[in-house]
Amino acid sequence: MPTYLFRKTIEKLPGEVIHKVPMPEPEVIEGQGVRHQIGTLCKEAQYKSVLLVTDKTLSGLGYHNDLIKSIENEGIRCTLFCDIDSEPTIQIVDAGRKMAIQCEAECIIALGGGSVMDACKMIAAGARMRKLSTKALMLKFLAIPEKTIPLITIPTTAGTGAEITVGAIVKNEKGTKCSTVIIGLDVTKVILDCELTMKAPRSVTAACGIDALSHGLEGCVADVRSSEDDMLKSKECVKLVLENLPVVMEQPDNAEARLAMCRAAHYGGNAINKQLAGYVHAFAHSIGAKYHLPHGNAIALSLLPVMRFQKENCIDKLAEVAVYCELARPDGDKHQAANVLLEAIGQLIEQCNFPEYEHFIPLVDADELVKMIAADSINYSAPITLKNKEILTILDEINSQK
Repeated sequence: MPTYLFRKTIEKLPGEVIHKVPMPEPEVIEGQGVRHQIGTLCKEAQYKSVLLVTDKTLSGLGYHNDLIKSIENEGIRCTLFCDIDSEPTIQIVDAGRKMAIQCEAECIIALGGGSVMDACKMIAAGARMRKLSTKALMLKFLAIPEKTIPLITIPTTAGTGAEITVGAIVKNEKGTKCSTVIIGLDVTKVILDCELTMKAPRSVTAACGIDALSHGLEGCVADVRSSEDDMLKSKECVKLVLENLPVVMEQPDNAEARLAMCRAAHYGGNAINKQLAGYVHAFAHSIGAKYHLPHGNAIALSLLPVMRFQKENCIDKLAEVAVYCELARPDGDKHQAANVLLEAIGQLIEQCNFPEYEHFIPLVDADELVKMIAADSINYSAPITLKNKEILTILDEINSQK
């Protein structure tokens, strides 16, 4: 069967499958400096030993010290694992898993960005399923019979939403990225502390913010059953980013705007869990992998070309988002409302000052990218299924952007 017909046949399957996966329902604690409550939270949960996981950069900056002090002040043993230096690998997960078992961790505390979060999910799963090798955990769907070891997630960026998502991406022994959906992920608490994001470079703040925006927007237009609450969170994600990303780029210490961005990223994570992503991510993943671009930059390149191409197929939903963001009137023209929303997103991307990649996709790479994008799109619930020639058309537009 040709790839388009196959993708068209199963286009609703990912949305149906994701509804079968139990999602974490953590308590969300948010505010400036709320990470200092970690010791009290661990004591209330009656943990005797916890594993704190962070990366080498954050540990070098000492971000973990206050957490360790808060935990140990409550008489709880805290073991530090900080061997993550970039994207998580099977070797890193294996080392973290062994440490969690060795220290008899009753909870994993994840402090960091998406890479730390993904590593911790796999560590928490592996420490529970001790009879399996770490390699055996690298499944498309990993079911944990009694849930993972509990996790408390403390994101230090406002973008990925990985503090709540059930997916994890880890490089296998060959260096290939493998995605896993963890069935039984037990995130008990999410701590959104805006102080942790204030020192992020402007470029990181921008890239993370546009990533969060894409999660919310793709959630809004996804071809999947959505509850009113989930749709509301996705729309709120878009609105929060449009209103607050410009503020935090110019006023890095603005706690209120930073917290709003943390909340937006969290709502974006909910969108990934409940509504999945779409072609924006299929394009960004493929372009990013092929040319080694940061994910947020690849998202910024892909977002408008993809949304413009599929606009007519989700005009009602785009108009609804525009109205929610107070960019259009409820009784106004839907096409105009959708255009205003996309123009606002375009202006925001321009404000971010991403690097220019004009004509960076060589013609000889086009066929390979089309295949990569088509294959990745099978995991999502986009409003339409693109034919290969349509994927190529969007690639051309991406390639001609300045």
